[in-house]
Formats: sequence, structure tokens, C-alpha cells
Amino acid sequence: MILRILFAMALAATTFAAPEVNVQKIWDAAPHNAFTDLARWNNTYWIVFREADAHVGGDGKIRVIRSATGDKWESAALISEEGIDLRDPKICVTPDERLMVVAGGSVYKGGTKLLGRQPRVMFSKDGAEWTAPQRVLAEGDWLWRVTWQHGTAYGVSYKTSAPEGTPEDTGEWTATLYSSEDALKWTPVSTLAVTGRPNETTLRFDMHGDCHALVRRESGDKQGWLGTAKPPFTEWKWAPIGRAIGGPNLLMPPGQTVAAGRDYLPEGPKTAIGPIVEGKWNPTLTLPSGGDSSYPGLFWNRGEWWVSYYSSHEGKSAIYLARIRGL
Repeated sequence: MILRILFAMALAATTFAAPEVNVQKIWDAAPHNAFTDLARWNNTYWIVFREADAHVGGDGKIRVIRSATGDKWESAALISEEGIDLRDPKICVTPDERLMVVAGGSVYKGGTKLLGRQPRVMFSKDGAEWTAPQRVLAEGDWLWRVTWQHGTAYGVSYKTSAPEGTPEDTGEWTATLYSSEDALKWTPVSTLAVTGRPNETTLRFDMHGDCHALVRRESGDKQGWLGTAKPPFTEWKWAPIGRAIGGPNLLMPPGQTVAAGRDYLPEGPKTAIGPIVEGKWNPTLTLPSGGDSSYPGLFWNRGEWWVSYYSSHEGKSAIYLARIRGL
């Protein structure tokens, strides 16, 4: 009986123990700081995000910050392109050990009406000096995040039926998987059979080499979709994850599939993280956030999750870093 009680107590402690969470604001220099991503390279943590006057409009710039420990952050670079709003940067490490950033390049001409867009890529050997933003794919594309696998870059670009947000944008959107050997010249692999205006997509590869795609959907029931494909990634199996997700990110450490993004709650959108179990996203932890928020970067190391994100719950859109154990 005593052993049974002790086992029950241990099980309850394992099941219901709250994760250890440390959250700190790490940057708020610009009027609007948003759309983060996170990587570790050369024994240093790197976070990229957009600095601008507001969520939409103006010529956004890409701020690159770094930290050896995650406690104190310093600016490494500020990337800009005249007349272009550089939006939603994503950072990764190339096979030849350079940092790479992919971002949207939008044209507003001082207003909030989108006049055009085309993805940009840029590279750095030290995180401080960056190549000039170079256009890739075609006008109207948005290559949202790049993931490398066995020396090849993969990413999903989405296109709208007309410039996004305009009255003419009434049709379905398309999402296409591309591959590249140098992240400059891209080849279409497959068009994703996802309805409901698919857009922001994160790709991850499991230990068997299968590709997993977490896709945001903008219409219909707006539930995110999770897809899986084996090489050469032309045939996909899709299923809804049970709820909407914005700015989706996904990591697959051994034995886990964890997603983070904007969770649309009755009290308003929050930044949340949690496992995908049996195909459904279960955001078990809501981070301090609210209002204009989300777009997390993810890093996992020895049981600790690092989550960069932005939020305006303290009155100004700022960059935050959460470190989580026991998720």
C-alpha cells in the first residue's frame, strides 16, 4: 500500500509539475520591435527581428543581436535596403558555416498599402558584416523560413491572389515547396495541397529524413495544418492541428514534437508553446504576452527550451526571451 501511494504521488508530481520559466525583456530600442528568430552559432546566441515605426508601413530594418550567455545582449548589425520594408527575418546556419537571413521585402512607399514584395536573402561570416539583401524567387513570393537538410536548403513560399490586403485579394493562396543548393537559385519541388489560404510555413526534418511542415491558414476554420512527406517530398499527408496558429515554429528533439506561435484565445492572442500529440497542438504554456505578439524563434538544448518572441503587453512592442525547463 505504501509503495502504491508513493508511486501515485510520484506520478502526480511528474504529470502536474509546472515548468520552470524565466522571461526577460531583451530589446525595445525602436518604436516597434517584432518578428523574431533565434539560432546558436560559434558558441553565441543570435536573434534577428524587424525594427520599424509600426507593425505595417515604413522601411523596416533587420536588427541582429547576440549574446554569449543569453543574459546580456548587444547589437551586431542593422541591415537595411532603401525603399524596402524588410519584414519577418528568419536566421539559420548554412552548410559552409555562415549565418543566413531570409526576409520579406515589401514596398509601401511611406503608406500602409502594399505595392509589391519579393524575398531577400543575406549572408555573414561573422554576424557583423552582411552581404547586401539579394532578391530571390519572383515578385509576389514570400519565402518565409529556410531549413537545411543534407546540404540542401528547403523553404515554402506563398503567393496571394492579388497584393495582400487589397480588395482584389479574393481568391485562394498557393504554397510551394522549393529547394536550393546555394539559397539563391530555387527550384520548385511540389505545390502543397493545403486550402484555406496557406501562408507562413516552417519545415523540419526528423531522424529518418522525413519532412514535416507546419502551415498557418488564413481562412475557413483557420486551423493550422501539419503535413509529412518522405523524400523527394512530392507526396504529402495533411491533417489539422486542432486550432489556429500564427507565426508557427516547430522543433523535433528526440522523442518530441513541439510547436510555438500565436495562440488565438478568447481574451486575445498570446504567445504559446506546447507539444503536438497525435497530430494536435496542445499549447501547455502561455508566455507573458498580449496584443501585437508572437513569431517565436526556438532553440532546444539538453532539456531547456529557449523562445524568442515579441509582445506589446507592456505597452510597447518589445523583444523577449523565455527559458523553459520541464515543458
